[in-house]
Parts: sequence; structure tokens; C-alpha cells
Amino acid sequence: MHDDRRIVEQRLDRVLAERLRPAQYADTLPCDVAVWHAPGEPVPATEALHADYTPTAVGQAWGPAWGTSWFRLSARVPEQWDGRIVEVVVDLGFDDDRPGFQCEGLAYTADGTPIKGLHPRNTHLPAGRNSAGRTRTWYVEAAANPIILGPRGFRPTELGTKPTTPTPPLYQLRRAELAVLDEPVWQLIQDTEVLDQLMRQLPVDSPRRHDILRALERMLDRLDLHDISTTAPAARAELADTLAKPAHPSAHVISAVGHAHIDSAWLWPLRETVRKVARTVANVTALMAEHPDFHFAMSQAQQLAWIKQHHPQLFDRVRTFVHTGQFVPVGGMWVEADTNMPGGEAMARQFVHGKRFYLDEFGIETREVWLPDSFGYSAALPQLVALSGSRWFLTQKISWNQTNKFPHHTFWWEGIDGTRVFTHFPPADTYNSEITGAELAHAARNFAEHGYATRSLLPFGHGDGGGGPTREMLARAYRTADLEGSPRVQLATPAEFFTAAETDHTRPAVWSGELYLEMHRGTYTSQAKTKQGNRRSEHLLREAELWCATATIATGRTYPYQALDRLWKQVLLHQFHDILPGSSIAWVHREAEAAYARIATELDAIINDALQALAGEPARPLTFNAAPHARHGVPALGAANAGNTSTPTATRHPDGVITLDNGLLRVTIDRHGLLTSIYDHAAEREALAGAANLLQLHADHPNAWDGWDLDAFYRHHVRDLTDIDELSIDEHTVRIRRSFGQSTVVQRVSLAAETRRVDIDTDIDWHETEKILKAAFPLDVHADRSAAETQFGHLMRPTHTNTSWEAAKFEICAHRFLHVGEPGYGHALVNDATYGHDVTRDTRPDGGTTTTVRLSLLRAPRFPDPDTDHGHHRLRYALIAGADIGDAVREGYRINLPERTISGSRPVAPLIAVDNPAVVVEAVKLADDRSGDLVVRLYESRGGRAHARLTISFPATSVTRTDLLERALAEPDATTDALDLRLRPFEIRTLRFARAPR
Repeated sequence: MHDDRRIVEQRLDRVLAERLRPAQYADTLPCDVAVWHAPGEPVPATEALHADYTPTAVGQAWGPAWGTSWFRLSARVPEQWDGRIVEVVVDLGFDDDRPGFQCEGLAYTADGTPIKGLHPRNTHLPAGRNSAGRTRTWYVEAAANPIILGPRGFRPTELGTKPTTPTPPLYQLRRAELAVLDEPVWQLIQDTEVLDQLMRQLPVDSPRRHDILRALERMLDRLDLHDISTTAPAARAELADTLAKPAHPSAHVISAVGHAHIDSAWLWPLRETVRKVARTVANVTALMAEHPDFHFAMSQAQQLAWIKQHHPQLFDRVRTFVHTGQFVPVGGMWVEADTNMPGGEAMARQFVHGKRFYLDEFGIETREVWLPDSFGYSAALPQLVALSGSRWFLTQKISWNQTNKFPHHTFWWEGIDGTRVFTHFPPADTYNSEITGAELAHAARNFAEHGYATRSLLPFGHGDGGGGPTREMLARAYRTADLEGSPRVQLATPAEFFTAAETDHTRPAVWSGELYLEMHRGTYTSQAKTKQGNRRSEHLLREAELWCATATIATGRTYPYQALDRLWKQVLLHQFHDILPGSSIAWVHREAEAAYARIATELDAIINDALQALAGEPARPLTFNAAPHARHGVPALGAANAGNTSTPTATRHPDGVITLDNGLLRVTIDRHGLLTSIYDHAAEREALAGAANLLQLHADHPNAWDGWDLDAFYRHHVRDLTDIDELSIDEHTVRIRRSFGQSTVVQRVSLAAETRRVDIDTDIDWHETEKILKAAFPLDVHADRSAAETQFGHLMRPTHTNTSWEAAKFEICAHRFLHVGEPGYGHALVNDATYGHDVTRDTRPDGGTTTTVRLSLLRAPRFPDPDTDHGHHRLRYALIAGADIGDAVREGYRINLPERTISGSRPVAPLIAVDNPAVVVEAVKLADDRSGDLVVRLYESRGGRAHARLTISFPATSVTRTDLLERALAEPDATTDALDLRLRPFEIRTLRFARAPR
């Protein structure tokens, strides 16, 4: 019996591959083909359709890397094909069967209307049933996207940048035919594939498996391989009873949601994503017209905004199907952002701009936060989800964990403030499902909540590079809706699934804290300029909104609503989870660097205009402080004449050792340029447990995913960079120059006046390959946990490795600060652009422990960008000795928000003042609805309850607590110039002040 089973399966494989699938197109005719090769970047269809086309033929080469060729296909439909399903079948030269990772096409009618996309799994264009006797013409915009991640794996490639000279054609047109789709044959293929896939997932001794095997054998016996078209109906009949047997009453229920995860940039540039989105939207709206029960969920408001801008006809189609309920906007964010590295206000604005787009364009309030592919999820997210008006969260990426299997699929996720959000991980472990038997079986077997819940969600459709669902996937969904041996598949929307899941699962488990991805840890460091551009842009936007709001209220000048909206959206776009993490091709990151430069230039101009308006006539130096805490006599969020500060001393001793002293700290730097002592005068204790600011170089050869991964074994080899080229004193700053490999580093170490802060300004000319550079600080504290800043608070992580869960977090993400300490005494490292850190504990000679904190400064992976981070970098970080969490928060803001000094005649009173330093003002801006109301967002920053008095310096008639979108959560309260606030730990509060008429 076993050998007989294998024989039938082998027979079936061959018949499907060699006879059945080729037979679905019964009659064919060649198309007349002409081509126009676009000379540069892509052009609109209105231009391409009127270009000068040249006759060509199947077999001709086309497409240098990143080039575009337009094919014009023409054919006359024979009279005898009347009433039959006529299609055009196109093969652009698909070298790989993965949609979205090679050449692709978007077809148009002769009048420029988009029809649908073309890729290796979707090669047909409809010609219609009533086209007999007519000559039809189609245009195909073919994109010669190179295969970056091919069969060779993670190999360095020069194809990741736009070529400056022509390259040989990458592809060859292989097929352009008018064809009749033999529908009975196509249906037989779908029947056969569904049963075959199901059969191979069932136990070998299962009666149902044998039932399917015999039905397939009977089908093969009835099929005449020399006359498939005629015998297909009889062959289908042999499978009918087997397909009609219903699923078991206890079968797992799968809500299948059409989807196409489209990376907004990755192995292609942003401009190509615009076209990928168009191809996908054209595909799915074409399917919707044929299948009224088909639903498609699309996240990323930015991508729909691109459709509105570049393809208004497609956008009209989207709007139509949104109103029918088939096209379902989801996600509520501008892009599917990385959630580890965006700052608090930027994360809030992802929801603000995403949800507002859906509301403005479609009148839809999205409830699902849809992030299937981001590289881990911040513990601040649940509160932001709730404050955005959303209630559900979906991801799949945690199934990629290298060490620990996440224990739940449907659960409550609890954030740092205690907010919980209902969360689901699809147990199929994919967001690109094709509804195969293997995927369905895996989802049912893998589901962690058996006995508590009965249903899961399955996102289906070609993704990453786009394409979306196909008619074959829908055929499989229909056939597995109620099929013995299979889970029950129901076409559904995300909201339908989540609503049912909440009712179905009455006792969900709770997971508290971040959803840490045990993979892709190198993304906290790769492409430092992209990360630096993001950090700088976030803080410039804060300054621009603050000073423009202040100037508008104080002087009546016009608030730059439109410019700020546009600039925010540019920053949010670049927080996409393959841009900000540094895991895209070189083209993407060079464009990002240029975009950040433009953003900084424009924001600096906006800020300077506002400051000039506030400062009045030139008179004396006036210092503006955009940070949320006062400094040097300047109030938070205001401007004043800065007070004088004392000057630290710098002394070089005969043995070459240098000391810096400001009365609070004494810093010793040895002849190797290492910090060997930081003595805290007030505490009478040493901060360091060893040489600090020690630059360490590791080999960095991850097993896969070079730009993404940092594998733990990188620690097995380390080189301490102690050789020195120069050690000198420049006024009160120590200058240290080192060279190593092909790189040089110049560091300037200084001691800030009247604070316990040691500043380190680092210039690196980096030209290493497959290395990671770290800066180590061994600290004399026994810290069992670290506190890393995240959005609107900080996250505590153990520093020990008691369990595999803790050991897996050998590289962690922090924003502006990372703090370690013991009760009563601790230290903070703050930075202006660094996210990757690691914290380890070491044994002292006396048996105690010390804590070493390291910043990850630069990496040098070779894929997908072979020149990652090569070039000049300036990074700033500082050690705050004797710091508590409040000090860490304050200094983290200060290093990222330098004071600005201009000549002016009048101080600037802050619009908002808060008397409790634990309550931090994160944003001050005018309301997005252009009403003139002032919006203030603040939060509790230390992880405890806080009572604060908030005062305002402008006339206001009422104050309203709102959600992130500035919509009222309660009735307005009349207000005077003061307001009492009571905040929970890490609570975010958004307040809207209605301004009195001027």
C-alpha cells in the first residue's frame, strides 16, 4: 500500500506539471508586439502611450537594471472564440517564481486605464467574453527590477544603486499570446491541487488520506492526457464527492483576509514602491469585481496617498470598493513603521496621520493596528494604540524568534503604563499565505490556544514585493470552506475576525512588556546616517512646532500648517521598517540621507523665522531652550538671557595623564586616551570599574540577513582600540585621535560645567567591512536591570541571563538614554543618534559584580548595501555619573535639543509650564484643524504617580482632554491660568486649549 501511494503521488505530480497546467489555455494566437524603452526614470501612462513604439517580438531582450520598457500588444479575437473566456498571457521573462522580486508589469487599456498587474504567478489579462471579431490593444509598463536577493542568497551586489551607465538587458520577453482559458480544465486543476495538498498533510494511516488518494487516482484514470479538454469534466466528477464531505464540527476556523504586505522600500527604491502599489491595487480591485465576497485589507496610508496622487482612476476604484466593504483600509498608521526606534511623538504621529487619512478619504475609523513584519514591538505601543482610538493589534514577525517560541497566538498585550490591547499572531507563521494545504494544516496544529479558542486569522496574498491575492487562492478558499480534514476557511475582514475572536476567547493570557524579536538585532545600528537623520528630524519638528506656536500666539504670525504636515509625513515615511532599521539597498539610504538634509534645511529656516519674530530687535544674546527642563537660567520651552557658568579645569600631568574637574566630577584620562577614573566628589565614590570609552571592534559575520542580524557569537572575538595617534588639550577639551584598519576616529572629551556629565564628541571616518564598533563603559554599580528609554517612558530589562528569554536580549534598543544603577546611585549614558546597546555584568576581584554598558556605534554589513556606513560620521554621547532616572530623562533631551542663541530684545515666556520635572512636555503645537487651539502632549516620565500644576501664559477659555487625533475624550472644562494634573505611571495626556479671541 505504501509503494502504491507513492506511485499515485508521483503520477499526479507529473500530470499536473506536464499536462494539466499547460492545458488550461486551449487555443492561442500570437500578439503583435511593439516596444518603447523609457530613457530614464518612469513616466506617466499619458506620456508613454503616445511614445514612438518600435516593432519587436517574443524572444527580444529588454530592460537594463531599474529600467522601464512599455510593450504594446495587439491582437484580433477570432469570431469562433465568441462566448469563451479570452485572455492575453504575458511572460516578461520571469526568472524566479517569487512575485515582487524581479520584473513586473502593469497593464493599461489604450485610453490609459489601469487593468491589472503582471508577475510570475499572475500572467493573464482579461480580453472579455464579447470581444470576438474585434482587434484589442493593451499596453504593459514593464519594470526591469533586478533580482537582489536571489538563489545565491546574501551576496554583495552593485545592483542596489541606480546605474549611471547602461547595463546589459536583464530580461527577455517570452510570451505574448491571445488565449482561450479552458475553464473546466482550470477548475480541475484547482480541485486537484486542493485535495493533493490536503492529502499530503494528513497522517499516512488516516482513512481520509486514503479516501482522497483513491479519488485522485480515479480522476487520473478518467483523464485522457491526449484530450484533456474533453475529458476534464468527467475527471472533475470523480472528485466531487470527496470535495463535498464536510469538515469536522470541531475543526479550527480560519478567517482568511486578502492582503499584500508591500515594503514601502527595501530591495527597491521608493519610486518603485509607488508602482508596486498600483499593480497590486489594480489586481485586487479586478478580483473584487468578479468575487463580491472577497475582502482585501490594505495598511499604510502613505501607499494609498501615492495611488491618489499618481493613479486617480485606481483611487476611484478603491473608494468604490471601500464603500462596498470589500476594500478594507487597516493599520491606522502612515506606514508600517519600525516601532523600536521612532521617538514618542513620531510614533503618535504615525497614528494621527494614518487614521486621519482614512477618515478624510473614506470616512473610516480603523480599529486594527496591522504590523505583520516590523522587527519587534515597543512596550509603549498598547497605550498609543488605545489613545489613537484603535482596539486590536496584529503581527506575525515574532514567529521568527531564533531562540524562544512565543507562547500565545491570541492574548492581551500589556504596555509599560498598564494599558492592554487585544492581540493576535496568525499561527500559520506567514503574512504571505497562498491558502495551501500545508499552511492551513500548520495553522491548525500550531495554534497555541486550543481548548480556549477556536479561530485564527490568515493573511493571504503575495507580499513583500506586492502582487496580492490571485484567483487561484480564492479557489482554494472556496474549496476549503467546509472540507473534511481541513480547517474551515472563511473569507472575512480583520474586524470580523477580531470581533469573533474576542467573543470566542474569554480567558486570554496576558503578556506584559515589549514584544522583543529574537532576530534582526543589528537593525538598531545599521545605516547610521539614516538613524541620525531620523533623530535630528524628530527634534527639529518639535522645535518648529513649539516656536511657531509660540510666535503665532505672541505675535500673530501665520502658523505653517501645510509645511509641517508635509515634513512630518516625509519623516514618518522614512520610519518604514526597512528604511529606519537600515535594511534596504543603497539607493534607498542615499535618498534618505538627501531627504533628511532637505528636511533639516527647511525646518531650520522655519525655526529661525519663528525665533526672529519672538526675539524682537537685536540687542543682546537671547537663548532659546526647546527642552522640557530649565537650564542655565533659561526656562523650559522659553527664552531668556543665559546665566554665566563656571569653567572646568583641564590639567596635563608630567606622566601624560590628563584630569578634568568641574567641582562635581574629576575625570582622569590616561596616556592611551581612555577614561580610567570618574570620581564623584559629592558621593565620594568612583563611577568606573575599568577603562571607559573603550572602543572595541568585533568581527560581524551573521549566519544570514547581514544588514539585519547581529548574532551572539560576534562577541567571541574583540579588538580593543588602545593605540593612539594623538592626545592633546584644546582649551578645556581633550582631543584623542586613533587609527585602525582603514579608519580613523577623533574624539573630544569634555566635562560640562556645573553638571555631572562627561561629553564625548566622536568623529569617525569609517571604512571597515563586516565589523561592528562599540564604545564600552564598565560602571561600578551592581545593577540587576537596565532602564532604556522608549516612547513616552522607559523599559526595564534584566541584566542577567537566568533564562533563555533574557539571554536572547544580548542587544537591546534604547532611545536617548540607558540607565543602570543600584538603590540610591546609578549612571546614565545619553546619546544623540545611537539606538543599539548591550549590558553585561562582570565579576570584580572581591567577588562582587560590576555592570558594563556598551553603545553600538557603527556596523559594516555587505548586504543589501555593500558600502554600509562607509564615510564620515559624527556621533555624540555622554556619561552622567550619579544619575537617577530623572537625570537621565533630562540629559537625554538636552543632548538632542541644543540651545539656540540669537540677538534679541525680549525674553520669551513659555506657553506652558509644569512644576513637576517628572511630567515632561513632549509637544506644543497648534491644533491640526486650524482652529487656532493649542495642543499640548505630556507624559509621566519616571514610572510613578505624578501630581503637577500646569500653568499657561496665554488666554484660554477651556481645556479638553483628547485622544491623539485631538478629538475630545471628555467634556471641556473651563480653565484659568493653572490646571492640576494627576498622572499614572507613564501616562500620556493630550490637552487642547481653546484660545480666547484676540
